[in-house]
Amino acid sequence: MFAVVFASMALWELLAPRRDQAIGRLRRWPANLGIVVLDTLLVRLVFPTAAVGVAVVADARGWGLLPALDAPPWLAVVAAVIALDLAIYLQHVLFHAVPVLWRLHRMHHADLEFDVTTGLRFHPIEIVLSMAIKLGVVAALGAPAVAVLIFEVLLNATSMFNHGNVRLPLPLDRRLRWLVVTPDMHRVHHSILPAETNSNFGFNLAWWDRLFGTYRAQPQAGHAAMTIGIDQFRDPRELRLDRMLLQPFRDDDRSYPMGRRESAA
Repeated sequence: MFAVVFASMALWELLAPRRDQAIGRLRRWPANLGIVVLDTLLVRLVFPTAAVGVAVVADARGWGLLPALDAPPWLAVVAAVIALDLAIYLQHVLFHAVPVLWRLHRMHHADLEFDVTTGLRFHPIEIVLSMAIKLGVVAALGAPAVAVLIFEVLLNATSMFNHGNVRLPLPLDRRLRWLVVTPDMHRVHHSILPAETNSNFGFNLAWWDRLFGTYRAQPQAGHAAMTIGIDQFRDPRELRLDRMLLQPFRDDDRSYPMGRRESAA
């Protein structure tokens, strides 16, 4: 599924790009894809069974809220997928709100362009923490293994989709973003402006930003002219893999989006 979605998004970006890119794929993709390899190896090493394995164990031992409520199987699957998506939204907000966590997450925002590989660019330490949180939520919910599998596939695919440098017809985008996060909706979150970085946290379902007041419809400068990235790491040398991995340990964390009390409304 990863290979199919990645190839499809890469081809779509080539045929119908939303923005011109000043920094090409050859400069950015080797490091961004290198991070994917490191993250995958690290997660498999630290969490051999991954989230689906925890769901199987939780089911065998009767752990979690959903088994306690004796929810019908179909309802348990739907509820688990929605609850896991809410957990990812709240986790994302947390990684913007807490300075030490922002140090890890800002590597994702330090990409100077926005395309399908940006959706895969997360610091290995953030990936481990995120997986630990996800495993805890799966166990607490007693989420069915099939629900966890569905969610993992959706999260992986929608992360690549909503980071795509692709053009959607505006009427279609307006309708889709009532249900799912579209590329134009999430691109706002990668703006250099803190009030915009501090909005549109959703990855899959678009409801949470509207519900919790973190939704912003469009970037101030428009999608073609907006600046992608953050203030701290503007040098193109920061796109190298070694420098990306060291970003959490460099500079300071006094300048982080949710520390700047600017409205996201």
